[in-house]
Amino acid sequence: MELNEVKAIIEALLFAAGEAVELDTIADIVDVDKKTLKGIIKTMMDEYNYERRGLHIIRLENSYRMCTRGEYKEYVSMLMKPGRKLQLSNAAIEVLAIIAYKQPVTRSAIERVRGVNCDYIVNRLIERGFIAEVGRLNDAPGRPILFGTTKKFLQTFGIESISDLPEFDALAVPEDEAPAGDPDSPDIEEVKEPEDETGSQE
Repeated sequence: MELNEVKAIIEALLFAAGEAVELDTIADIVDVDKKTLKGIIKTMMDEYNYERRGLHIIRLENSYRMCTRGEYKEYVSMLMKPGRKLQLSNAAIEVLAIIAYKQPVTRSAIERVRGVNCDYIVNRLIERGFIAEVGRLNDAPGRPILFGTTKKFLQTFGIESISDLPEFDALAVPEDEAPAGDPDSPDIEEVKEPEDETGSQE
């Protein structure tokens, strides 16, 4: 298969999906190894940016998504039906920040940082697709649920991965509530994140 055809197929897949597509999925479809495929997609991203097209490709950890370019949002909004903008309260942003920086984190750990009950806010963030259950803390009484951010969170805040978050040490999670070690450790039971966490296309 020629390079231009591979690019065309990738473009068609990302456009038709309307959401982030895993690199593994694209590799299986176009029958190209992942290392080569990453290079091809990176070239496509550079080409889109250099030509200032209305669409561009963004990377979300190990997935890719095609979106409208941010500077044309005003024009795209003229086409869309008016609706209520997705807004987060200051309290919701605070809870989301705690989860983003301290994930995986339990509900009680979040509440100890904030000093107030967070049940409603956590549930709303789950409903809006910004956070999800990622596992359970097995070495704590009751095996509390651990929460983490989703791909929709990454896309909404314009970052490729959690490692791109700016450094911030002010959010201290109590030691007795903080998961010890790596999320892959035996003490933490993981829950697979649903694939469709990215929300609607811009």
